[in-house]
Amino acid sequence: MNDRPKHKRGIPGDVRGYDARSGALRWVFHTIPAEGELGTETWEDEAWRYTGAANVWGPMSVDPELGRVYVTTSTPTNDYYGGHRLGDNLFGETLLCLDAETGKRIWHFQLVRHGLWDYDPGAPANLVDLEVEGRSIRAVAQVTKQAFVFVFDRETGEPVWPIEDRPVPASDVPGERTSPTQPFPTKPPPFDRQGTFEEDLIDFTPELHAEALALFRRYRTGPLFTPPSLEGTLVLPGPNGGSNWMGAGFDPETRRLYVPSITEVSLNSVKAGDPAETDLRYHTDLSLSVSIPEGSWLALDGIRLFKPPYSRITAFDLDRGEIAWQVPNGNGPRDNPALAGLDLPPLGSGGHTCVLVTKSLLFAADGGAGRWSPYGKPIFRAYDKATGAVVGEIELPAMVRGCPMTYLHRNVQYLVLPVGDRDHDPELIALALPDAARGR
Repeated sequence: MNDRPKHKRGIPGDVRGYDARSGALRWVFHTIPAEGELGTETWEDEAWRYTGAANVWGPMSVDPELGRVYVTTSTPTNDYYGGHRLGDNLFGETLLCLDAETGKRIWHFQLVRHGLWDYDPGAPANLVDLEVEGRSIRAVAQVTKQAFVFVFDRETGEPVWPIEDRPVPASDVPGERTSPTQPFPTKPPPFDRQGTFEEDLIDFTPELHAEALALFRRYRTGPLFTPPSLEGTLVLPGPNGGSNWMGAGFDPETRRLYVPSITEVSLNSVKAGDPAETDLRYHTDLSLSVSIPEGSWLALDGIRLFKPPYSRITAFDLDRGEIAWQVPNGNGPRDNPALAGLDLPPLGSGGHTCVLVTKSLLFAADGGAGRWSPYGKPIFRAYDKATGAVVGEIELPAMVRGCPMTYLHRNVQYLVLPVGDRDHDPELIALALPDAARGR
């Protein structure tokens, strides 16, 4: 499926369960409800009949003891304009708990109503066992692009901490009608910057701040969930910001959740479609408004518009729903000529990364020349799990393109990384401690 379709019609993202031994189809769950099913009332004018997507593009999680599968769905077509699908649009951008045997819905929570920001959660849900105020809870924690951690009892779907419906800005795009409220967790706190505000613009030098302010004032700005607009809206986190498919790592012994994220703004602008154009492949007209998200060019002298860190790792004490520590991940643009002479701390590379949680250390990569233009050389680091202090690092030949894994072989512990970029063919790199790996 096209991840950013510009059409109002599309292929619905049904979830299917198959018999693992025979391949026989066992069940289908309609992420866009069909006639007579729960949720059709949230699609005005029967928009469920033609709307597409709401597919599961991230990994799924399974609790084998409960026999349940946890899936998250994407934004329905179109990602940035919903005038043709008015209403909350269940089950778009929803965490779903399904019976693995039958595909029946056990519970759900819609993370974004009437999505217009491409805030579909691509991260797999973390299945975690917690101790909250003396209660043992089998929970599920879902990290999102908008920098939230939603935590639920994974048996009942009840929030572990209250989730509030708060008012959000309305759209003035012709034909559009935003949801008047969106869900905000009261705990844990957000793990990255939310909303676009003047006080958050870079101020490394007066000149850079003046340039940032001039660019900032060209567009619509405001709090989280400020919708796309005709003049263009600066959105933070953008669709590549916050948490993405890399997800989070959980330590079952300390019950800490480690979330890597990036701070990247996007420009979400809406324009009118051309009624004369058609797309015969999908039998759909383009006589609707579509959006063009942009983000990587929103930088000055190679420095992003808003204050760093541009990537960070946040450790949550998930029993308490509180941040235990938060550190930049990577040095960032400290060697940029525009910042010459400034004594700056690590600013964060701005690149996506996975974390690997082990019994002793936390591992994460950063840097390299990738799609989202992170700063600096690619480096793989080991962090102290308790404090976030860097305890070791090694430079890599190319950007890490996936999640690291570890295994033990003949009493040697290995770390394996998939790397590759424009100047380096994809390959796997295995790391081990020098003494252990010597002679092998």
